[in-house]
Amino acid sequence: MSDEIRLPGTMEPVTRPGIQHHRCEHPGCGKNAGWGFARPRQQSHWFCFEHRADGERYL
Repeated sequence: MSDEIRLPGTMEPVTRPGIQHHRCEHPGCGKNAGWGFARPRQQSHWFCFEHRADGERYL
């Protein structure tokens, strides 16, 4: 038996709640990113505090 969370009737694990570790997408940065930007039905883009203004173009 696995300890992964799964939706009923599926075999795909669900992302656990809590802090997710993302890296800043600004070229050459790579810092831990906590600012996510996306429009509905689009992939999220992540930026650190210093480069969060770069993410506003995705809104």
